[in-house]
Amino acid sequence: MSTTALQLSRDFTSFSGVDIRVVINGTTLGATQAVSYAIQREKAPIYVMGRVDPLSFSRGKRGIAGTIIALMLDEHILLKEPFNQLQFLADNDEIFPSPTDLEDASHTTDLTTVGGADPVLAVFDSTDISDNYSIQNAWYVDQVPPFDIVIVAANEYGNAASMRIYGVEILNEGSGFSIDDIVIENQMTYVARSILPWRPLGQWDFDTKIFKPGHGGALLP
Repeated sequence: MSTTALQLSRDFTSFSGVDIRVVINGTTLGATQAVSYAIQREKAPIYVMGRVDPLSFSRGKRGIAGTIIALMLDEHILLKEPFNQLQFLADNDEIFPSPTDLEDASHTTDLTTVGGADPVLAVFDSTDISDNYSIQNAWYVDQVPPFDIVIVAANEYGNAASMRIYGVEILNEGSGFSIDDIVIENQMTYVARSILPWRPLGQWDFDTKIFKPGHGGALLP
């Protein structure tokens, strides 16, 4: 039986950035420009006197970290889904920016506390500890609780694959803008607990127009 060009191209699957979507809590993070990760582990050689070469290598801790780059359109990524739905427990005495009029650029001193009290006079209420805390939306990315990232890829040949990053904690955020920049980027670094590497999900049958799941769900081949 002859092999068609489509069949041959589907035997060697590849994906590019335009085939990939980043999903967090079931919502596609459409402003994502890039996601990267690195896995590092401490390994040290063991030496003894009289031997120039190591006898063995000792294995230590493992760390997973990476970066997320998001495109800044008309609002910060914290104001978009799903980040605007990820809340944390805030101290009522915490100070955060709360401008009364975004169109007024004459001053930048609009600050308040989570509980609404005067930032100078805010005190801890010992009569009811629960009154000192409240559930709030994050105003810094480092306040976002841990979340999982699902990365889904599907190319034009009908092949699909997926990978996952578990327990993502955002550490840092940086951004900048100049006259030479075409776009404004928000760059964030994160640490994670575990990573499930790329696995095939299956492929679409072009004759029946039905997606056929593969064996990518198994943890081991």
